Amino acid sequence: MEATEDLSRAYANADFIPGADAFPPRWRGEAAALRAALGSRARCGIAYGPGARQRFDLFLPAGTATGLMVFIHGGYWMAFSPEDWAGFAEGALARGWAVAMPGYTLAPEARIAAMTDEIEAAIGAAAAEVAGPLVVTGHSAGGHLSARMACADRRPAWADRLARVVPISPLADLRPLMRTAMNETLRIDAAEAAAESPALLPRRPGVEVSVRVGAQERPAFLWQARLLSEAWDCPWHAEPGRHHFDVIDGLKVPDSPLMETLLGGL
Repeated sequence: MEATEDLSRAYANADFIPGADAFPPRWRGEAAALRAALGSRARCGIAYGPGARQRFDLFLPAGTATGLMVFIHGGYWMAFSPEDWAGFAEGALARGWAVAMPGYTLAPEARIAAMTDEIEAAIGAAAAEVAGPLVVTGHSAGGHLSARMACADRRPAWADRLARVVPISPLADLRPLMRTAMNETLRIDAAEAAAESPALLPRRPGVEVSVRVGAQERPAFLWQARLLSEAWDCPWHAEPGRHHFDVIDGLKVPDSPLMETLLGGL
């Protein structure tokens, strides 16, 4: 393989998913419906910093929360916001957990390293609102950011409360993305790839990690998930029949295998 080969096609998820354009509107519709159903238990737009996107949404279960699950959205660090994803809090809420969905400044306004710092701050602010254990998950670019929270170079004040990290379809090695058209916006360079790729960094001792991915995802995402599991000596699971856009559907089902991986035993 030539070092200059364009890898854009390898990371083009929507091009290989039938009906891909229908997913984001569906997610937004489900999000609006859940926010409406929760009423005052949906606390949206809580600031954790001065930036326009430095906000998180917090969804509370009926009664006292067992703990806090944090879901970090994807979009290749360039798209979406927490308001698109509220529907995916349903499974954790049904299990008695609160759910926080942080926003973060997107590229090209921010570099990935800055997003990592923002997510750490957002989780700290959300953790101050809910007692109990913390579980951090995220999808795609959010899978990358969730994995960063388990890296040894991150020592957040809330680290002792972190029970589990579950990256879903994570981008664990950023070096291949330097050879995609997206990098015109992301501006990843060799130094940032080395500093921000979870698969190139040690896992923080004592952090439980399990990696999930859809078995029908692009080969590049299967490779990324396997790479992280091997680098960190942690389990990984490729869910049969799932592609990049529906691999997170289990978040809406309280007893799904994904929810068991996230919250089982806690």
